[in-house]
Amino acid sequence: QVQLMESGGGSVQAGGSLRLSCAASTTSGDTCVAWFRQAPGKDREGIANVYFGDGLARYHASVRGRFILSPNRAKNTADLQMSNLTPEDTAIYYCASRPRGLMSFCSLSQSLYGSWGQGTQVTVSS
Repeated sequence: QVQLMESGGGSVQAGGSLRLSCAASTTSGDTCVAWFRQAPGKDREGIANVYFGDGLARYHASVRGRFILSPNRAKNTADLQMSNLTPEDTAIYYCASRPRGLMSFCSLSQSLYGSWGQGTQVTVSS
């Protein structure tokens, strides 16, 4: 099973930026890495994913235009650059990975991901 570790969380004021990193023990050209977050009292939601095969990322509407997910095959990382943060972005952020396999796209359905990190806290104050 792939081991994952998130880093880069912290506290920032509204309008600020943070960069989260997801380090995987291994990746391949068929790897999907997704970022999820869970805000207090809410369900965990998928916000972005990327396919290492072509580097294309997809985003949930809530973060599109503010977050950028960048894979690095050589380093086995998938970094999430977050900008223009709002208090609504406050959550524990998790990364997860899975092989894309026979699917034609990387899903944001968390039930499909078998490898998860421990999470990193992001707190945005107004």
